[in-house]
Amino acid sequence: MRNEFASAMIALYDTKPNQIFLTGDLGYMALEKVRDKFGKHFINAGIAEQNMVSMAAALAYDGFTPWAYSIAPFITLRPYEQIRNDVCLHNLPVKLVGNGGGYGYGIMGATHHNPEDIGAMRLMPNMKVFIPFLASDVEQAVVQMANDISPNYLRLNVGAKIDYTISSFATWRKIKSGSKATIIGTGPVLENIFKLGNEFVEDLEIWVVSMFPFGEIPAALLQNIHQTKKVITIEEHYQAGGLGESFAQKLLTILQLPIAFRSLCAAGYASGKYGNQQWHQAENDLEGENLKNNLTNFLL
Repeated sequence: MRNEFASAMIALYDTKPNQIFLTGDLGYMALEKVRDKFGKHFINAGIAEQNMVSMAAALAYDGFTPWAYSIAPFITLRPYEQIRNDVCLHNLPVKLVGNGGGYGYGIMGATHHNPEDIGAMRLMPNMKVFIPFLASDVEQAVVQMANDISPNYLRLNVGAKIDYTISSFATWRKIKSGSKATIIGTGPVLENIFKLGNEFVEDLEIWVVSMFPFGEIPAALLQNIHQTKKVITIEEHYQAGGLGESFAQKLLTILQLPIAFRSLCAAGYASGKYGNQQWHQAENDLEGENLKNNLTNFLL
């Protein structure tokens, strides 16, 4: 989604020239056109993410809309105190952009992975989290963020590719209908459900959630859960603070009947080894045969 993000920023600058782009010395072969378009409004802050976020807060205080870009753990975890104190407590419109959420940086290992970013950002006061599912979602997410007066975090990854028509970027989107079970996912990892084959997903209802906080659960989704009485959430994120935990908490407050619930999520590094993103997803039952077996046992 890096290229789509760069294109979205270039288009945004033509309509909102008060944007400032800051990068933590990253973006080679992706941000050159952004640099050329933004000119003096493009700042390479160096490998100094804490300082970069404080700079962004100061620029936002002066009326600019700053976008601070880096690898996901470097823009969320390293400057965590600055995000809290300088940005969120003052409700400043700083836009944090993390590339490669979850296991996106694969073989580079745990220092470059970020399976806790959604939860970490959800904890912050006034923060909204944007998680594109398709590459085409990125431009729409960027426009929404630019028009939002609060702090935002954009989690980028490789966009999903599915054979279903899906509506424009929104907090909740229904992808397909079904009566056997209800699946809710966040981020491109949801694509792995569709990769299991048409026969497997034929009678599953599938939704994607792309923003946190996600507000009220749609009435149509609740109606389907009442029918299936089986709910599965899937995310490339730890259970704590993620989709499964937050959705289950919300569901408990409004649902008046027992349901079966399964949270498919990242669980770390069971083997102690590193591989590409798909390898880590498979090790965590989020991809391939491991995912299929987990779902099959639950759906019996």
